[in-house]
Amino acid sequence: MSNLTYLQGYPEHLLSQVRTLIAEQRLGEVLQKRYPDTHNITTDKALYAWTQDLKSQYLRNAPPINKVAYDSKIHVLNNALGLHTAVSRVQGNKLKAKAEIRVATVFKNGPEAFLRMIVVHELAHLKEKDHNKAFYSLCCHMEPQYHQLEFDTRLWLTQMALSGQA
Repeated sequence: MSNLTYLQGYPEHLLSQVRTLIAEQRLGEVLQKRYPDTHNITTDKALYAWTQDLKSQYLRNAPPINKVAYDSKIHVLNNALGLHTAVSRVQGNKLKAKAEIRVATVFKNGPEAFLRMIVVHELAHLKEKDHNKAFYSLCCHMEPQYHQLEFDTRLWLTQMALSGQA
């Protein structure tokens, strides 16, 4: 796989290391060694509770989250790993906004660290809408290994695509 779809934008020296791991058929082994365990957050209810715990720990003053769910319609290649949406509805003479977080279903069976990285990313959007310096600072505040986890998540998705699981 010379076209590393999930890793576009990363420096060539990293991509060449990834290509070497793929050529030696060791990428899956390296990831399995680094992230041996999966999580048990497999229902929308469990995901909502887990996300609320993270939110209350780091973002107490952020707007409330009304819904957190796994979404099988999110295709990780075309869209994103997760989505944060604000649904606005008119109720009487008031405009009510409800925040929703959706996570790609593929992460139901992945390592907890990857799920945490995605949820942290979507929670950060409660405070910062754009992917700017303040946004990534907030992500790193909630998850100090955020950037490494994002890269490793993309490696994991690459491995899944190579093995025909994505």
